[in-house]
Amino acid sequence: MWGIVPAAGHGSRIQPLAFSKELLPVGSRMENGTERPRAVSEYLVERMVRGGATRLCFVVSPGKADILAYYGGAACSAHVCFTVQPQPAGLCDALFRALPFIAPADDVLVGLPDTIWFPADGFRALPDGAFSFLLFPVAHPEVFDAVLTDAHDRVVEIQVKQPAPRTEWVWGAFKLTGRMLAELHALWLRRDRADEYVGTLVNAWLAEGNAARAVRAGATYVDVGTLHGYHEALHALQHRATSDEVDPSRPGVVVPRALGAARR
Repeated sequence: MWGIVPAAGHGSRIQPLAFSKELLPVGSRMENGTERPRAVSEYLVERMVRGGATRLCFVVSPGKADILAYYGGAACSAHVCFTVQPQPAGLCDALFRALPFIAPADDVLVGLPDTIWFPADGFRALPDGAFSFLLFPVAHPEVFDAVLTDAHDRVVEIQVKQPAPRTEWVWGAFKLTGRMLAELHALWLRRDRADEYVGTLVNAWLAEGNAARAVRAGATYVDVGTLHGYHEALHALQHRATSDEVDPSRPGVVVPRALGAARR
């Protein structure tokens, strides 16, 4: 199983920083008995490994060599590769940069590396072999992508940053197959690469008769890309049980405040 980590954004909402926003220290971890800062993107990496990912593809911009230096060839228990998005062109373009590595039958996890969400094992709620979104209730869905569903939890529409969305549930991560990712890419090309956001492209994909499922298994979702979100993330971490994290050196084993060898 693959995990795609789109890390090519400039992080303009939380600048100035002297490093990539995905390496912003949020919370801490224990390493050999010493408490050390934890990069915000490590939370997504942990959740992907906990969800079954054995390979991760970081999509970076040309100036983000610090992410490559930070993670190297492995993160937690997963192998890591990197690909480059040459110019800022939106999330869809970033995700499709990973497509050459992924086989049609592979399951793929996607999340955003400047977010922190709970429960930590949320990816496990998403089924294999299907397109499914992990949903979270938020206080201000208008700044996210709200997901409308029918009575059977099928996705009807994704309302992308609309001023008055019809639901408080937004997507924070999703899972699909490599074949579905390739189908989305082909549709994106037919639409002249006009889709910057995943939501508008998925709406077009649904309109062609395809299906996606919504899973309301999320409890807390924080975007750390703003200063307000950064403070919210610190507050959320302080109020979560420390046992909610996983020791990535031993997938499936829960150990308080342990990250293992994700970073030197």
